[in-house]
Amino acid sequence: MTGRKRVAVLASGGGSNLQAVLDHLAALGERRSADVVLVVAGRETAGALERARRAGVATAVASPDSLAAILDRDAIDLVVLAGYLSFVPTAVTERWAGRIINIHPALLPSFGGHGLFGVRVHRAVLAAGARLSGATVHFVDAEYDRGPIIAQWPVPVAEGDTAESLAARVLRVEHLLLPRAVDALARGAVSLAADGRVRGGAAIAPPTAFSLHLPDDATLAADIDALFPA
Repeated sequence: MTGRKRVAVLASGGGSNLQAVLDHLAALGERRSADVVLVVAGRETAGALERARRAGVATAVASPDSLAAILDRDAIDLVVLAGYLSFVPTAVTERWAGRIINIHPALLPSFGGHGLFGVRVHRAVLAAGARLSGATVHFVDAEYDRGPIIAQWPVPVAEGDTAESLAARVLRVEHLLLPRAVDALARGAVSLAADGRVRGGAAIAPPTAFSLHLPDDATLAADIDALFPA
């Protein structure tokens, strides 16, 4: 027995955030606190399923109503929403309360809620004239994008940005923030207390993160690591 948490990732699209989680846990090696053991999508054509198969991870295609039974069957400890577009039933959010998280491509509670996902989020940010966007990892509850926030990281909106160019910049941060939040939750560095407050992690990035330009990947990764100290 490894003692590592068994993680299920729910995804609807190509699975780049899933890949980031897989790569990060692999890089941690024996130091990792979690293993992705299942990837679930709502349709067979989701690219995340092929990424899972290449990594030797079990897959399932399932409707939201069957999620709870599948997660129970595979003895899942933690659930990670990585670009999962379907509403998660209360049977899942209640059963895995404090053990289910999501990544959202904006600084919640702004630009979140029903219908705001993917490129729609970035279009809304630009339409509002916001000069700052970012990524948020939060616990999942019965409402879209309203669960307690674990961590956020800001991303500047550049002059002349399109929804696609802003999305690419935010995705860089998502790929670094989500995997570290998963490992932190698995090792107990982050938890959801009975009073609904998040213990551990840091909901707000340090002042140095609020820059007109994102640093290189190595520097950014080190900065985000500091949110989840060992």
